[in-house]
Amino acid sequence: MSKNLKIGLFGFGVVGQGLLDIIQSQNLNLEIIKIAIKDPRKKRTLNKDLFTTDKNEILNNSEINTIVELINDADAAYEIVTTALKNGKNVVSANKKMIATHLKELVDLQQKHGTSLLYEGAVCGSIPIIRNLEEYYDNELFHALSGIFNGSSNYILSKIFNENQSYDSALKEAQDLGFAETDPILDVGGYDPKYKLAIATAHAYGLFVNPDAILNIGIQNLSQHDIKYAREKNFKIKLVPTARKVNTKDIVTYVLPKLVAKDDFLYNVENEYNAVTVQAAFADKQFFFGKGAGGHPTGAAVLSDIAALRYDYRYEYKKYHSENGVKHTEDILLEIYLRFADEDLVSLLEFDNISERYAASEYKYVIGTVKLESLIKNRDLLLDKDVFVAYTGRQIYKKEQVAENIYAEELAAL
Repeated sequence: MSKNLKIGLFGFGVVGQGLLDIIQSQNLNLEIIKIAIKDPRKKRTLNKDLFTTDKNEILNNSEINTIVELINDADAAYEIVTTALKNGKNVVSANKKMIATHLKELVDLQQKHGTSLLYEGAVCGSIPIIRNLEEYYDNELFHALSGIFNGSSNYILSKIFNENQSYDSALKEAQDLGFAETDPILDVGGYDPKYKLAIATAHAYGLFVNPDAILNIGIQNLSQHDIKYAREKNFKIKLVPTARKVNTKDIVTYVLPKLVAKDDFLYNVENEYNAVTVQAAFADKQFFFGKGAGGHPTGAAVLSDIAALRYDYRYEYKKYHSENGVKHTEDILLEIYLRFADEDLVSLLEFDNISERYAASEYKYVIGTVKLESLIKNRDLLLDKDVFVAYTGRQIYKKEQVAENIYAEELAAL
């Protein structure tokens, strides 16, 4: 039988209002008791008695049994969520940075206090990827997960490749539509998809990865030269987070622009849409697609979590609790496209092999294999210079095993 949820809502921005729109359009067994806001002077159409600026008015309210946290400030969100869990309240959150940074602690808090934290809305908007990883793939020999996790950067790249817009023009359009923030670096710099990747990795493999350990290089240095190269080779450029097994125990993660070919599922994912490609031993390859930016898509994911709490749903973190021995590694080779001006950068990155080199008065590029460790070590230097890095998508098997061999070893162990 479903529980009657009494909700305290933190945040009434795009997602919060989108959630309220959806709730008001449905006949659901839930009620928003109070909404915490930052600016009480802002004009709102709802009764002013519904709002408060005091978080404790919600957190200490015994009538409220469910907290929905939808604010941008990760530190404030952490305080709200941890206090709520300790107070015996279930929580729904969409704050990917806070969750990714503190996930291990949040899992322990849920177990200690018998509470539940759900966060489908934190990863890929309307795509139910966390629930699928938890339930459909919980007993799978999981190999790889990648996709388009950020609708803002994908919108910009779509406008560039499909409508010949400039980067600046496409960015402004994304900002005007509310897809990108005034300071867009979280989106275009690959930070947002990095946090989402860390969360998804925990559910796919049972591995908690500190987001700071994940390489993220974004699209902020994209130039007309890079666009021209991609078009000449019949590629599009997409910002793609990736997690995959390189053998039975080692997991690699990174967020990089990728040269995407026409036969790749991601090639036709456009505008603010997100997508997730997963590969596993038994289910093989599967593809999820849906809107990733905007109030209603994320609001729908948040509402799904709220509805699940009516039936006391909680994540099991089965792969984490199984203590399967997987660990994070940076010891792999990636084949990259590097557009640069300073030749010293090529030497600094210590390419294992260079298969293609081009030099003109306007720009230079190389295609070659480089250690992921080297990209991580030199990341800040690369971003400071007029440099663009993109993963070619071709895997280099030295220490890395092909998926079929990994599956064979895992099945033999079972």
